[in-house]
Amino acid sequence: MGTTTAEACHLYEARASLRQNRALYFEKNGFGDGGYEDSWVTLKKVGPLNLGIPNTESRKRAIRLHDLHHVLAQYGTDWTGEGEIGSFEIGAGCGTHWAAWFLNASAMSFGVFIAPGACYRAFVRGRHARSLYDREWNEALLDETTGDMRKKLGLDAATPPATLGDKIAFAAWAIGAPTFFYGPFLIPVALALRTFV
Repeated sequence: MGTTTAEACHLYEARASLRQNRALYFEKNGFGDGGYEDSWVTLKKVGPLNLGIPNTESRKRAIRLHDLHHVLAQYGTDWTGEGEIGSFEIGAGCGTHWAAWFLNASAMSFGVFIAPGACYRAFVRGRHARSLYDREWNEALLDETTGDMRKKLGLDAATPPATLGDKIAFAAWAIGAPTFFYGPFLIPVALALRTFV
């Protein structure tokens, strides 16, 4: 199931290093050592089914930074939390980390249905912050304190009110992401309904 955002907000202390908090993140979510070099990754469990994807080189390039975002921005790993972190990272930008854009758009596509308000707030927060996707992975990141890195990314202060640009950008992503991911599945349904109408 994973941690909720409410739980994550109390887990990752500012004075702890990112290394310490990432270890706690792995432990609380049952992620072992992170599985960064695994060839296949289980994303979520849906009933008896495991939703998994190949762990491509592009995903490997992004996932270490993504995991630190969970710690820094304090979003959970349950369905709502993944929708929030996806929305946050889209809002903040994923640079040239193409797997991050794709996977975050996927998370946002279900997040806007199950927790639209939370995803909106996370997206706006991202728009007024920075992400780690402006760089490549460097092990030295783990030696930074969580609080110092939050300050560098603009995550240590309250999110300012949404601008008109924030609202328009959110609306575009909130419509575009689900359309991209679910639109193809709706075509056969629409055709079948048309036959019976």
